[in-house]
Amino acid sequence: MQAPRFLDIEYCQTDDALFPVAMAWSLADGRMKTVVITPEDDWLPDDGDLGDVDLRYLGEQGVPLLELARELHADLPDQTVYVDGLDPDEILIDKLFSAVGQEPPFEIAPITELITGLDSDSLEDRRRQLMIDEGLEPQLPENGVYALLLLAREEGLLDPD
Repeated sequence: MQAPRFLDIEYCQTDDALFPVAMAWSLADGRMKTVVITPEDDWLPDDGDLGDVDLRYLGEQGVPLLELARELHADLPDQTVYVDGLDPDEILIDKLFSAVGQEPPFEIAPITELITGLDSDSLEDRRRQLMIDEGLEPQLPENGVYALLLLAREEGLLDPD
C-alpha cells in the first residue's frame, strides 16, 4: 500500500514578508525528507526585520531553491499532497516554484479531504494531541508531517508497523 503524501512548511511572516524557511514531506514508503530553505533575496523585507528567523543559519544550512524544486519533482510528481490546512501552504509553494520559474509538480489538499470521518476541528484537536503525546515540537515541519502520518495510520490509511 502506498502511503498518502504529507507536507509541512515552516515559514517567516512579518508585516513585509512571507516566505518558506524549512519544509518536510513524506514519501510513498512513509519515510520523510526535511530541508532548510535558502530564501531568495527579493523575499526579504527592506527593513531587515525577520522576527526570530536566523538569516545566517538559512544561508549556511539552506538548500538552494532549484535543488529543492528538483527534489520535489522527483519525490512528488503528479501527487496529491496533504497538509494540515492551518498554514498558507499553497502561497508558500507557489512562491517557491515561481522563484525558479516552474509549476509545482503536485496538488496541495487539506487533510480533511483525505480523512473525511472527522470534521476539521476534531482532526486538528487529534493532531495536536498526537504531537503532545509524542513530545513533538510543533514548529518543526518534520514533526507536523509525522503527526499527519500518525493520523493516517490511526485512520487505517497506512500499513501498521
